[in-house]
Amino acid sequence: MNILYSFLKKSKRLLVLGSVILVMFVSSAFVNNYFEISKNMEIFTSLYRELNIYYVDETQPGGLMKTGIDAMLRSLDPYTVYYPESKIEDYRFMTTGHYGGIGAIVQQINDEIVIAEPQEGFSAQKAGLQAGDVVLKIDGQEVGGRTIPELGEILKGQAGTEVTITVRRPYVDQILDIKVVRDDVKIPDVPFYAMLDDKTGYIKLTGFTRTASSDVRNAFKDLKDKQGMQQLIFDLRGNGGGLLAESVNIVNFFVPKGSEIVSTKGKLEEWNRTHMALNEPLDTNIPIVVLIDGGSASASEIVSGAIQDFDRGVLIGSLSYGKGLVQQTKDLAYNTKLKLTVAKYYIPSGRCIQKLDYSHRNEFGEVDAVPDSLIKAFTTLGGRTVQDGRGIMPDIEVTLDEASNILKGLVLNHVIFDFATKYHHDHDSIADPASFRLTEQEYKAFEEFALSRSFEYNSATERYFEKLKEMAMAEKYYDGSEAQFEALQKSIAPEKSRDLQKFSDQIKRELELEIVLRYTYQTGKIRNALSNDPFVDEAMSVFNTSYKDILKPVTTD
Repeated sequence: MNILYSFLKKSKRLLVLGSVILVMFVSSAFVNNYFEISKNMEIFTSLYRELNIYYVDETQPGGLMKTGIDAMLRSLDPYTVYYPESKIEDYRFMTTGHYGGIGAIVQQINDEIVIAEPQEGFSAQKAGLQAGDVVLKIDGQEVGGRTIPELGEILKGQAGTEVTITVRRPYVDQILDIKVVRDDVKIPDVPFYAMLDDKTGYIKLTGFTRTASSDVRNAFKDLKDKQGMQQLIFDLRGNGGGLLAESVNIVNFFVPKGSEIVSTKGKLEEWNRTHMALNEPLDTNIPIVVLIDGGSASASEIVSGAIQDFDRGVLIGSLSYGKGLVQQTKDLAYNTKLKLTVAKYYIPSGRCIQKLDYSHRNEFGEVDAVPDSLIKAFTTLGGRTVQDGRGIMPDIEVTLDEASNILKGLVLNHVIFDFATKYHHDHDSIADPASFRLTEQEYKAFEEFALSRSFEYNSATERYFEKLKEMAMAEKYYDGSEAQFEALQKSIAPEKSRDLQKFSDQIKRELELEIVLRYTYQTGKIRNALSNDPFVDEAMSVFNTSYKDILKPVTTD
C-alpha cells in the first residue's frame, strides 16, 4: 500500500513537472514568436514612416502599402490575396458570381477599348451593344488612356443605375450613344446543359459559386426526369474551382449518404475536418464520364478526384492543374479582406493532389513540383492505383493538336476577332449554331482579310535558328557563312499564305466559334464546339464499349 502511494505521489510530481516544462516550452515558443512579430512590425512601421516623409518624390501611402502587402503574400503562394475596399466587388463576384454592372466583357485592342462579348440576357445585350463596338466615352467622359481595370470600375455600379456608353460601330459610319441600365449580373455556374442523343445528357459546369450545386441539381433532374437521360457527360474543363462546400454537395449527388468526400488538414486544429455526404444522393448508378483538362483546378479536382476514388465514373481528358490547397477569407480593418491558404485537402483515397511545393523554393525563388521520389501510390475503392502530387490523372487521356503559331498570331493580334465582327455586319443571321461551318468561299475571304492585316508570328524553328546564329557568331563560324545562314532563314521563315492553307482546319474552327458567339452567345458557342469535340467523342465511345471494364474492381490471386 505504501509502495503504491509512494509511486502515485512520485507520478503526480512527474506529471506536474512535465506539465510545467510543457507550459514553459509553449510559453517560450510563443514569447519568441511574439517578439519576432513585434520587432519586425516596429521595423516595418519606422521604414514606412521614413519613406513617406523623406523620399525625394511624393509617395502614395495607400499604393505603397498595397505594393508591400502584395509582395509579401506573393512570397507565400498565389492564392493568398489581399482585397482592399476598392476590390471588395471582385471578391463578391468570385464567391457569388454576382456583380452590379452592364453584363459585358471588354478588352483592349491596340489603343482602343472594345466590347469583346455582351453576355446574353443582361443589360448590355438588351440595350444593343455588340461585340466589336469601340468604346469612346462613358457618361460623356473620354476613355482614352484608361486601363481595363479602371474602365471596369466605371462600368460597375448599383443595379438600376443608368450609364450612357458612346461607341463607334465598325464597318458602319456611325457613332452611337447607348443608354444602359446596370443589372445585378449573375454569371451562371451551368451555362449550358442538353441531351446529346436519346440517352446521353451533358452538363457544363464553369464555376463553384454558391449556386453551383443547385444549378447542377436542377440540370440533372431536368435531363433525367423530363428528357430521359440514362448516362451523363459532366464537363469540368477550364473550371478553376471555387467554394469547397459546393464541390462536396455535387459529389454527394452521386455517392451514398455518409461517404467521406474530402478532408482538410491545417496548422490549426480547427482546420482538421472531414466533409461527409450529408444528403440522400440523386443517383448512385447512372454511368458518368467526367471531362477534365489542365484548367480544371481546386473544387473541380475534388469532384473529379472523388468520382475517380469512389470508382463512380470514368475520367477523360488531360492532367488537371494540381491545386490541393484550401483558402478562407478573414475580415480586416476598414472593410478589407484577406484570403489566405489555411489547409491542404485530401480526397477519399487519402491523396493530396497539390503539384507545386510553395513551402520550398529554389535559389532563384522559383517553386518546383513535388519531386518524383515523394510521389505516393494510393488505391481507389475498387483497388485501382492512383497517385498524389500531380493533379488528377484521367483514366483515358485525350491529346489535342497544339495550336499552330499562325493561329496564335491571328488570335493575339485580334485578326479572327475583327473578321467575326465584319462577318456579323455582313450577315443578318446564321444557320443552326450547332452545325454552322464556314464555306470554302468564306474562308477564302478570311485569307484575303488576314493577308491585308499587319500581324506577326514566328515558329519554334525560327527561335532555335536565332540561337544557332548567335552561337555561330560567338564561336566565329558565322563569318564566311552569311549566305548559307540567310538562305536557311528564308526557307524556314513563316509564309502567311502557305500557313493559312496548311493550318486551315484549326483556324476555321476558331473562326466558327467566334462567329457563332456573335449571334447566339455562349450557349451557341458551346453547342458548336460540342459538334466537333474529341473529348466528347471519346466519352461516347467509352459509354458504348469499355465503361464497365475501366471501373472493374481489381482482383488478386
